Amino acid sequence: MNALPTASQAREAAVFAGTLYRDKGLQWFNGRVRGDGLARTRLKEGRLDRYAVYESIRARGPMVRTRMGYWVTTSHTLGNQVLRSRGFGVRDPELDLVQGGVSRDFDLSFLGLNPPDHGRLRRLAMPAFSPKMMRTYDTMIEKTVHQLIDQAEQRGRFDLVADLAAPLPIAVITEMMGVPNEYEADFQRYGAALASALDGLDSLRHAREVLGAVGALDRIFSSLFDLREREPRDDLVSTLVAQRGDKIHPHELTPMCQLLLVAGFETTVNLIGNAVIALTDHPEQWRTLVDDPQLAGATVEETLRYLPPVQETGRVAFEDTELAGVTVRKHQWVVTLLAAAGRDPEVYDDPNRFDITRTPGVEHLAFSSGVHYCIGAPLARLEATVALRVLAERMPGLHRAGPVTMRRSTTIRGPLHLPVSVR
Repeated sequence: MNALPTASQAREAAVFAGTLYRDKGLQWFNGRVRGDGLARTRLKEGRLDRYAVYESIRARGPMVRTRMGYWVTTSHTLGNQVLRSRGFGVRDPELDLVQGGVSRDFDLSFLGLNPPDHGRLRRLAMPAFSPKMMRTYDTMIEKTVHQLIDQAEQRGRFDLVADLAAPLPIAVITEMMGVPNEYEADFQRYGAALASALDGLDSLRHAREVLGAVGALDRIFSSLFDLREREPRDDLVSTLVAQRGDKIHPHELTPMCQLLLVAGFETTVNLIGNAVIALTDHPEQWRTLVDDPQLAGATVEETLRYLPPVQETGRVAFEDTELAGVTVRKHQWVVTLLAAAGRDPEVYDDPNRFDITRTPGVEHLAFSSGVHYCIGAPLARLEATVALRVLAERMPGLHRAGPVTMRRSTTIRGPLHLPVSVR
């Protein structure tokens, strides 16, 4: 393995990734002093009680202007409107910034593209996440979950993240993409590093870690592309390689595969972890699931509403736009707080109650909305549903066995360590 990139390369990456949260520490501190609600989500109080901060933002109105010059909404209705509108996008075509402020030189494939390029690349990956393909993955997911639980059951006390929530989606996405088994541990480590960049780069060390992951994955995928060109198989990488130079440009192939890795891994890890946190925080809901494991799918949906893995997403206005009585100027960003929208009292009854028997009238925004609706949503739902169902069937006595360590990231919310026991 080659050495990590040099400090000068890291500095370049940090410049490329100069985000809306550039000079984070100073801006967040100033924001807190001046009452900037969104800045407070990045501080200790936001990490300890994120939803209290969201409610303080909600109390100020449906559209709140931050001290950093962009808008924030906790409204499900407004968030859905912005995410669906073609008047907003994930990239400012004139200033060349994508959501979060990351430049074209440091982007994650079609996640950071507006139509029509977004649609062109998305259509190439969509067949891998179709209902037909989900049915083919079902058996493999079930088998993998049972194998992981077999190992955890022998120990009695285990880390739900390290022993189930993380290895499950990595096993699935590597199988889907046709990645050799020996790369599974590398993919888990590098995928987590790429996902951490969704909050922006906050130090030279962080930049080096992310650049190192990008370089390592680039080498792995380059070798895999060459292998699948010589020996094609029935997997996603073979499908994409076959269209290289036709429907997908060569330089787009590696970033696209890196994105699919993150999309197929990070959301599921935190979805499963958040579901178990919510269930162990509400023992009566865990008992309800144990009594009827077929409620696993409903549990996944309630978790996505109540404690979603992705907390927020940004869109930039292409033209001056009126929203809820305010004018969003061209080039201004609107941050939709997806997690707050999931607890919008205008849309959900008793929104702060976790209830796996809830029948919501409106779909949550946990997977975004509009043309950038999460491509990996069907797979994340399937993996989490199977995992929760099997846990309820085989480990009815599951309970928390120690303090939870949460990830420090802002965009992605979930446990880093979640000790549980069945004894």
